[in-house]
Amino acid sequence: MLRHWDERPFADVLAEHGLAGLPETPFPNDGWSGATLTQVRRGAEAFVIKRTSWAQDWIARATRDHALREGFVASGQLPLPDPLVAPYLGAGADGTAVAMLMPDLSDALITWERPDGSPTLTAATLDRVVDGLVRLHAMPLDDLPEVGGAGRRPWCPLPERLTLLSRPSAERFQTDGVAAGSRFLAGWAAFDRYAPAAACDLVDRLADDPTPLLGALARLPDALLHGDLKVANVALLDAGRLALIDWQMVSRAPVAVELGWLLVSNTGALPVGPLEVVRRYLAAAERARDVPIGDADAQLDLTWIVGLLLRGWRKGLDTDAGLRHAWGIPAADDLAWWCVRAVEAADRRL
Repeated sequence: MLRHWDERPFADVLAEHGLAGLPETPFPNDGWSGATLTQVRRGAEAFVIKRTSWAQDWIARATRDHALREGFVASGQLPLPDPLVAPYLGAGADGTAVAMLMPDLSDALITWERPDGSPTLTAATLDRVVDGLVRLHAMPLDDLPEVGGAGRRPWCPLPERLTLLSRPSAERFQTDGVAAGSRFLAGWAAFDRYAPAAACDLVDRLADDPTPLLGALARLPDALLHGDLKVANVALLDAGRLALIDWQMVSRAPVAVELGWLLVSNTGALPVGPLEVVRRYLAAAERARDVPIGDADAQLDLTWIVGLLLRGWRKGLDTDAGLRHAWGIPAADDLAWWCVRAVEAADRRL
């Protein structure tokens, strides 16, 4: 059974690692959930402390994360298969927040681009990430211990995850004073300007009521999902190991949910197109044999729908800015490509 992170004061975690009483300095980051990061140094070693709470973290509130689920992963209670690592050194209660300690992996994290503007995600690195993702998805779901018995685990709820960045959610965020809400709304307005009417209608219908999408996903097997696999959440370690951070939306759902987010959250960095990424994933999954795929064609269709629902707003902004993605396609063509596939998939599956 999982031990709740709030059973241990964070001061004990710091003391265990010889960091008690050392000064903390702000740690620059591009996160937008409301969580805070600081750095603490012990000689030549640097560590990062992440603190989050229900009050400060809008993603926690939007995904009903009362348990602050990342704290369970950070306290070392999710066994991962090689070569994957959850690089936390411990977690504990710090007032009403969960505080999590990890080594500073700044030099190992995959960045969006090099100083000269060229992408850092090569095809070889992408294959390494995809292989690690397949190993995560092949894990037996029961490997995550229960929380307080009764079969309960701190999964991110799927309806809230799928609609997290939708227009209705963005309107609520804006009303609540969350700065990201205005950005999402600007993106959806841009999406409306460039996307065909059928695609606009699809995302609006699912944002208001994701039940048809949830029903289609329910016909596929579940896997253990990281939930937020941006490449910026992956660190390349020695001996082929991969460290995955930011487990706030760890969940149980079909792999289409992970693939949809992987593709759209990394659009600007991918060295190959989305179909090629999925082809590489399915080939790796076939080699692993234990990944719960089920109907591969259905997984593919739902990947397009999930991706457009989650990140159509960003595709609108990219099109507005006239961007060209790393794999060579203009953002306007990428948006059109996703719209066609999502609408055709919806006709087949929803």
